Amino acid sequence: MPRTIVPTEPAGTLSDAWRTCVGTGRFNLALRRDYQDSLALVQREIGFRYIRGHGILHDDVAVHRPYDVAGHRGTAYVFTYVDQVVDAYLELGIKPFLELGFMPRALASGDQTVFWWLGNVTPPRDHAEWAALVRALLRHLVDRYGLDEVRTWPVEVWNEPNLPHFWAGADQEAYFRLYEASALAVKDVDAELQVGGPALSPGADDWWKPFADFVAERDLPADFLSVHAYTSGPAQHVPFGVYQTLGRPQELLDQFARPRTILSGTALADRPLHVTEFNTSYRPDNPVHDTAYNAACLAPVLAGGGQHADSFAYWTFSDVFEEEGVPASFFHGGFGMLAHRQVRKPTYHVYTFMARMGREVLALGADHLVTRHPGTGRVTVLAWQPVGGSADPVEPDRHEVRLSVPVGPAGASPATAGGRVFVLRYDVDESAGNAWAAWREMGRPASPSAGQLDALHDASEPARRAFSLPVVPTADGGRADLDLTLGRHGVTLVTLDPVRDETPPWLDDARIVARG
Repeated sequence: MPRTIVPTEPAGTLSDAWRTCVGTGRFNLALRRDYQDSLALVQREIGFRYIRGHGILHDDVAVHRPYDVAGHRGTAYVFTYVDQVVDAYLELGIKPFLELGFMPRALASGDQTVFWWLGNVTPPRDHAEWAALVRALLRHLVDRYGLDEVRTWPVEVWNEPNLPHFWAGADQEAYFRLYEASALAVKDVDAELQVGGPALSPGADDWWKPFADFVAERDLPADFLSVHAYTSGPAQHVPFGVYQTLGRPQELLDQFARPRTILSGTALADRPLHVTEFNTSYRPDNPVHDTAYNAACLAPVLAGGGQHADSFAYWTFSDVFEEEGVPASFFHGGFGMLAHRQVRKPTYHVYTFMARMGREVLALGADHLVTRHPGTGRVTVLAWQPVGGSADPVEPDRHEVRLSVPVGPAGASPATAGGRVFVLRYDVDESAGNAWAAWREMGRPASPSAGQLDALHDASEPARRAFSLPVVPTADGGRADLDLTLGRHGVTLVTLDPVRDETPPWLDDARIVARG
């Protein structure tokens, strides 16, 4: 196969849209130890800026507390759990991306709920009272964390109102009324607070222009737009899980780009676009999330998604998540990039690999992203096996990537043409860095023992190899030929650093064993 010549000069800057935000289970779950331990690990090794999930106004957070006792009647707003969760977030260096929902029972107009934890999805029986709740929440946050800080926290109105599961009857007119009440309440607190929506699920193209028209006609604020992206088909149920058909990775990128295409020429065309949920499957019990296929599928999305959206939030960072109830097994197809007890999944490693990429983009191809760190000259390569969807042939057992990588003086590298570069390679595939595959070989224990858990942590580590390559002198400062063979559903990170040889002249490694 031909060798791809990676340019010496950068083609652009790598967007950090891939780690601007990450998804989470409902707000209340952040009070749990496993959740907080998992988020701490994610922040150490990846470092997201925002976190977004459902349920800040759900009854298990207990913000909205009406009372009518002994002649005293009113509503108390209680922020005990809100403070504990937000404090924990900020201590870990991550800000809340606030989603307003779901409806407190005492304020709801009906009893329709969603999820095992019964989030109410009906409109408020009194929009003025809903607006008062929103104002109370934002005023409290401003008082506690400061106006300058809270101005950086986006406020999203509801979740997927185009779906009857998440908004009674998927009533567009009722959602617009909720949006108006919410957006004006946010701006009542401070005109520079960011508010937006409508957090649409895939397949809701017919909502975009009516939303834009409504906002324009009513002169309502819409500081950003939000949408979700998934590529899976209908659920094929089995006990405690589902299987689904899956689309190609490009379908996710197409969904990222779709709102701006539809809204071209409208007053909302230039608004920041946040994909506040994305993944392969929209189900929290689809085993694809635990696999190397999921990692290979999402690698090109992380590499290229910043061309279409200002942020795209992986749904979710952890398997501490209960939309379909308490998981029945350790690995259960959960959304998380981490399983319980901080066991890393293959998709987690794609994020840690991205966190090591440089700022300068040298090349982005169908199976690779090449970057350079401008300060050190380190060149970093992310490579993956391209994968298809359910309608495509099964991927082969191996995939070859052949690159000619510039490693000479360009970009402030200290490398000397004609020398060598040190190469460190990390691999994840069907067997390497794959705790799910190890768990399967264990017999799929529902509740792994302490020893089994240790083994899963060990099996989750990427394979590592270290070697050096010669630098061939060229007009642009020197190049190294990098030949990579990836396993099935493989994702590989390679770092190339100039070698400054400090070997003393008297050393002879051939004499270590002293044979002959």
